[in-house]
Amino acid sequence: MKAIFDERQLLHRPQRYFRRGEYVPHPEQAERAILIRDVLTRNGFPIERPRDFGEAPIKAVHAAAYVDFWKDAYGRWREAAGDAEPIPNCHPGRRTGRPSASIFGQLGWYATDTSVPLTEGTWDAIYWSAQTAIEVADRVMNGERMVYALCRPPGHHAARDASNGFCAFNNAAIAAQKLREKYAKIAILDIDIHTGNGTIDIFYQRGDVFVCSLHVDPAAFPTYYVGYEDDRGESDGQGTTLNLILKPGVGVHRILERLEEGLRAIGDFRAEALVVSLGFDMAEDDPLSVVKMTGSGFDTMAREIVRLGLPTALIQEGGYLGPSFSNNAEIYLTATRDELTKVTSVEI
Repeated sequence: MKAIFDERQLLHRPQRYFRRGEYVPHPEQAERAILIRDVLTRNGFPIERPRDFGEAPIKAVHAAAYVDFWKDAYGRWREAAGDAEPIPNCHPGRRTGRPSASIFGQLGWYATDTSVPLTEGTWDAIYWSAQTAIEVADRVMNGERMVYALCRPPGHHAARDASNGFCAFNNAAIAAQKLREKYAKIAILDIDIHTGNGTIDIFYQRGDVFVCSLHVDPAAFPTYYVGYEDDRGESDGQGTTLNLILKPGVGVHRILERLEEGLRAIGDFRAEALVVSLGFDMAEDDPLSVVKMTGSGFDTMAREIVRLGLPTALIQEGGYLGPSFSNNAEIYLTATRDELTKVTSVEI
């Protein structure tokens, strides 16, 4: 299994995050990608750089004005505010009104929270994170069974025209839309601890993309507003959203039970290709976790997903700098490669 990664994804350098009423060190650090890159290198995974597919595949998912905003936002902020920290703090009520011409108003318009501050390298990082996802989708379309996108920053919280939860461009949604060029029906399986709320919103009224998100109950856990069991899709998308809720404190057995429900639903949907939003933040010692996932659980999860037998784009999402982060990435990725080898041998 090949991996795709571009060093420019490390250029987004957020320092602080306003969380629960106070500033904390920002959890979404470049070191996350460096640690996974080192896991890949240590275990002999080929790592290749993405080609530049341009902005069109990104704008196929995101509003053009939203994409264009990020290109010069940092420079505009510096010109207007000097050395002040570029964190959005003005947000429209229920998205009413229209975008402001001011950088201060636009930053708040295109952000739902304070989690994606502008940094000098933000545009390059989010652009090449998206290109990494597009490269993986293109390779899957051209016959590779499974390819891993080391995307950083992550993407599954980003909506069509708004950042959220450390995410600016929705890499999984971009990959799924790219796969639609070949496949009629795509499934997205989100196994990050947080709701794939941006992905759900993007495809909520579409019947060609099935979104299954396995996450902690949003009644009391981020992302709070989306991801309840009765969120099932609308219009053409009725029945093509499935939220599998975990209660805080659950262990491996329950997590894997719910995963199996999702895999069966994907089979029933008769998906032709799969996008996995891959988070390691279910780990018991992850700084943002409230469940008790283990390394052996990640091993089982990886193998079960391979056994679906679908062309698959693996897109990295969450997983933060807890003690077992690197180990869990290594377990998941090597288990995936081992299971792919078994499946291929059986098919031959």
